[in-house]
Amino acid sequence: MTTFFSSLSGAGPVFMQGLFLSLGLIVAIGAQNAFVLRQGLRREHVGSVVMFCAVADAVLIMAGVLGMAQALADSPGIARALALAGAAFLAVYGWLALRRARNPQLLKASEGGETFSRGAAVAQAAAFTLLNPHVYLDTVLLVGSIGAQQPASLRGWFVAGASTASLVWFGLLGFGARWLAPWFARPKAWRVLDGLIGVTMWVLAALLVRHAFPST
Repeated sequence: MTTFFSSLSGAGPVFMQGLFLSLGLIVAIGAQNAFVLRQGLRREHVGSVVMFCAVADAVLIMAGVLGMAQALADSPGIARALALAGAAFLAVYGWLALRRARNPQLLKASEGGETFSRGAAVAQAAAFTLLNPHVYLDTVLLVGSIGAQQPASLRGWFVAGASTASLVWFGLLGFGARWLAPWFARPKAWRVLDGLIGVTMWVLAALLVRHAFPST
């Protein structure tokens, strides 16, 4: 019983770490986000597109965490190396986000263009999601390696946090498109968002370094 409550008390921080890490990686200008926003603006198969993107992310995150956990189980040296590599990646990613904040871009999605059937819309979403090599580097390798280093009893919370970030973000893009589109058209909004992402990535990088060199 004591172990249960101890595990539960640590679930919150692990959930939030997964949430903020995934948000920091997914909230960026790209073809997938533009497509989801476009479908939301047109109100075409929004639920199907949002659910596919969110579920695909959740599956990739879970596969990454479980696969990396198995690979790192008996390799503390590799775990430390991956933690440091992940910290370096997040530090650079944060610096790039802060640099973008100085010269913000816009996320544009036209309401016009070809009308898709539900199957074609999901197929497009699948292409934007699964044919992007960065999704495997970010979601499977980076998020997976960080999640795998959590205590076994808390990995599910990390996956839940990271998956929730995808569901919330794609849901906002799709179902909130009419309200969000004018916001995305303002460079100042992206400046603030990228600034927050940059700081968050640096905080997570520092946590990874501390994880690689725990105090004794």
